[in-house]
Amino acid sequence: MQPRADFHEDFGLSGLTRVVQSRFVPRTEAGCLCTARNVLEVEGQPFAEEVVEDVRRLTQSSLSDDVLSTLWLAATEARFDPVAAGLGIRAWLLRIADTCVACIREVEPSFDPAMPGPAGHPEIRDAVLAELRDIGPALAQKAVTSLYAPPLPALVPSLEEAVTELGPDLGFRLFLRAMKVYLVPIGPGRLDRYQRIGRSLGYNELVVTDGSLNIWYDLED
Repeated sequence: MQPRADFHEDFGLSGLTRVVQSRFVPRTEAGCLCTARNVLEVEGQPFAEEVVEDVRRLTQSSLSDDVLSTLWLAATEARFDPVAAGLGIRAWLLRIADTCVACIREVEPSFDPAMPGPAGHPEIRDAVLAELRDIGPALAQKAVTSLYAPPLPALVPSLEEAVTELGPDLGFRLFLRAMKVYLVPIGPGRLDRYQRIGRSLGYNELVVTDGSLNIWYDLED
């Protein structure tokens, strides 16, 4: 796997959802998969491998289908709702992983996806949970009142389950995606804490802000 610091923007499934969120992506299964393939062709094998690992971690988890659906809809601004289209959320995520594997095997035919490693870093998980719970009321309000994203009243508890079950890496990236989609205001103090969490996970500093965090520099938090 490529070192995390080498990704200069969001990566893995969270990075892919940032692109799927675009209003230029058709609200269809085919449109999303075509967009995914285009992203993978540009970003290359390391990005695709991260997507596959994220999908496996999600689909093999004990998180309910409702939680997985909430996480997907929040991350993509509900550009495509696989459940409404008659697909199970796990089946849909695995279809994305299959697309990634097919792209990789075009250049490395023997590629075999590795099983996700242990989530690890309980102290970082606790830091992510603390930040999520602190901003939770504001995010929960935006999740039901935003003019720009779908109402998801279960978003905050779903994110808490994700961080707890999936670990701080994918959990933190999904948390950041929700913050960006719902345009929750944060100040420089909170941004600094997010950046510290990102550094502890080995991220390039650009990953945390990639995708338009709503930063108010006169906000004290």
